[in-house]
Amino acid sequence: MDMTPEFILLAFTLILALVQITAAVVARTAELGGKWNVGPRDAEVPPPGRVAGRLMRAQANLFETLPIFAAAVIMAHIAGKDGTLTALGAHLYFFGRLVYLPLYAFGVPYVRSLAWRAASAGLVMVIAALFL
Repeated sequence: MDMTPEFILLAFTLILALVQITAAVVARTAELGGKWNVGPRDAEVPPPGRVAGRLMRAQANLFETLPIFAAAVIMAHIAGKDGTLTALGAHLYFFGRLVYLPLYAFGVPYVRSLAWRAASAGLVMVIAALFL
């Protein structure tokens, strides 16, 4: 059986999550050094710098909605509710999240919020399809 567009976008979103984890770790390691990265991290560490902090917050922001998105995509498929609305919603969610990452990392205001809103609208569309 072929994967639906929604499942393909969910898979790409999972890859994006891995990219975000890696980006945040690389930025934090650049600040604190390789010894910190391979150590037990028991000692107090300074707060993250500007870029590392942004990448860590972007990652946390994605992780707030990713379980909801995944559940909605899976539920829509199981319920036979996937279609145009869920496909469009999944595209908006993924591409909104994809654009959000560099905008946040580079500190771009306003446009970053628009990307977040597009992703959120996509998530709402997938959820709404469950009730139609």
